[in-house]
Amino acid sequence: MDEEAAKKKIIETLEKKKGKSKFYLKDFYKMLPDEKNRAVKNLVNKMVREELLEYWSSGSTTLYGLKGAGKQAAAEHED
Repeated sequence: MDEEAAKKKIIETLEKKKGKSKFYLKDFYKMLPDEKNRAVKNLVNKMVREELLEYWSSGSTTLYGLKGAGKQAAAEHED
């Protein structure tokens, strides 16, 4: 699968998930089962740099989600 098709699949999958806005890296591995884990990790990190996805960290766990999606995103922009 080429990079653009993989990005599209990730975004479409995340948009379809109701009630969940943050995902573990292992969830992305399941979205692209034919790709090697290292390639998926690199793609997810690239999507973060491109601001398609964003990191969320609890301090011990790193999760990923669509940029600006979820309750946490709304709370972070309150002044």
